[in-house]
Amino acid sequence: MASDPFQCHVYLIVHGDQSVLIDPGSVLLFPTVLEKINKIIPFEQIRYFICQHQDPDITGILPQIDLMPHHPDAVVVSHWRINALLKHYALHMPLMCIEECNWKLNLGGRELRFIFTPYLHSPGAFCTFDPESGVLFSSDLFGGFTESPQLFAQDERIIEGIRVFHEHYMPSRDVLLNGLFKLETLPIQWIAPQHGSIIPAQMIPFVFNQLKDLDCGLYLITHSNSNIQRLVQLNNLLKRSLERMVMSRDFAELVNTLLQSAMPLFPVKTLRFYGLLRDQCIRFGPETHYRGTQITPPRALRHRLGTHLEQWKQGHDSPLLLLPAAELAGDYPDPEIVYELIIPLLSTGSTTVQALATLGLTAEATLDAEARHILEQLSIPLGIAVERELIFHSLDKEREKFYQISTRDQLTGLYTRFYMRDAVARLCELHDRGHQSGLAVAVFDIDHFKRINDTYGHQEGDAVLKRVARVLLENVRNEDIPVRMGGEEFVVFLIGADQPGLISITERILNNVRQLTFSGAMHQERVTISCGLAFRRQLEPLDQVTERADISLYAAKRQGRDRVQVGG
Repeated sequence: MASDPFQCHVYLIVHGDQSVLIDPGSVLLFPTVLEKINKIIPFEQIRYFICQHQDPDITGILPQIDLMPHHPDAVVVSHWRINALLKHYALHMPLMCIEECNWKLNLGGRELRFIFTPYLHSPGAFCTFDPESGVLFSSDLFGGFTESPQLFAQDERIIEGIRVFHEHYMPSRDVLLNGLFKLETLPIQWIAPQHGSIIPAQMIPFVFNQLKDLDCGLYLITHSNSNIQRLVQLNNLLKRSLERMVMSRDFAELVNTLLQSAMPLFPVKTLRFYGLLRDQCIRFGPETHYRGTQITPPRALRHRLGTHLEQWKQGHDSPLLLLPAAELAGDYPDPEIVYELIIPLLSTGSTTVQALATLGLTAEATLDAEARHILEQLSIPLGIAVERELIFHSLDKEREKFYQISTRDQLTGLYTRFYMRDAVARLCELHDRGHQSGLAVAVFDIDHFKRINDTYGHQEGDAVLKRVARVLLENVRNEDIPVRMGGEEFVVFLIGADQPGLISITERILNNVRQLTFSGAMHQERVTISCGLAFRRQLEPLDQVTERADISLYAAKRQGRDRVQVGG
């Protein structure tokens, strides 16, 4: 049926009067099936009707076949657990158990093998392998949804329909792996599932590998919602987030994974974290590239951090809170964000809210039971991730008290952030005493640098960092202090000169980076950087002027990148 995404296939093995019909089908489809069979062989030559599970889309036609003219020795072949149900059809045809024939079926000169794949999707489920043709008749395994019928899989996009089909239909990953490990030892040339597309030999290793990494039992996370696509998205949010928390030390990368996974589910634009560190509130947000910044928390959150979870939930069924964005408005107001979804974060074994996450939403979001369940499941691992980041933040602060690394970054030749602290502190003291030399902070960030790393590899990424650093060194003056802050972010402390002159220096740097050319795989790549510029006021703490420059950089990014944004 062309309009049915749940395509059902019936397979015929022609072998004279010992022919086989695999998964005979339903009353709905059988007239078409019978018409096609009769074009190839008389229906009476089919001796064996193999039923690889008991659902009506496979066995529903058996009572009708039982009443039709058929092979005098016709038999229904299945597992005993399936035959225990098929006997309720009260068929005249006998039921053969595959266990009793040693998991083989001899057709006379041709032998079929049966492979037991229990619980995929029924207790007695099995697959049928034909060594002569190399075809594995897999029934539900390797099946998939198809929006438009495609008998043979054309490319790797087929995995999307297979993934959704298995995630909700198969009971668990362990059960799926048990079946896959049995099947991958066979010399399979084609996989012929009951649903979806036939898979050719060149795609079989890819499909096996994709299924081995699949989470199943999707309906275990649902309370009331049976929308498969939404459940897949929720499960993906949980799975990708947990994987990233385990595999990545980069907190910003974790946050990006969370945002990308959450966007199909919620109208989310931003994600920030607030955590307690020795009675101090540390914020991790996009405007500082998720480096911790000590702040005074917004009033709406102030009394919630450090509270017991039960106190947090007082008067609410769920620990998740949805607040108007105005209640959390801080240093970075965004007119597009109208609500903030607050998630309390816990550490293992703790019932105290030591941290929280805020999702900036561009519209009000209705959280069904499934969404709440997934977000609540994330609260503990996310809490551990933030706790880890707070520890690193604390260690960084302690480390900055000592001169434990060299003054020059080994990759770029720029000064290190630890050297910068002492050097710039002396400049600030001169500025505070009324010295004529002013001080400006220019924060540079390479645009789309993660894409460069992901596309060309970290070796090419390092080459880009070195080339951009060279532009900085060639365009600043001897008295300026160019620093690599980490990753793809650089800071230049510009000394003296008037504001137009300093702006001219930053614009020249952007223009020279824009003109860089690369060889090899990156010969067509063009690199740009964005800049946030802030001028220090007398007595202004260094962290504060640097943060103002960071805010300007964030604004430059939002306005299209490859530009200089001067802060107020």
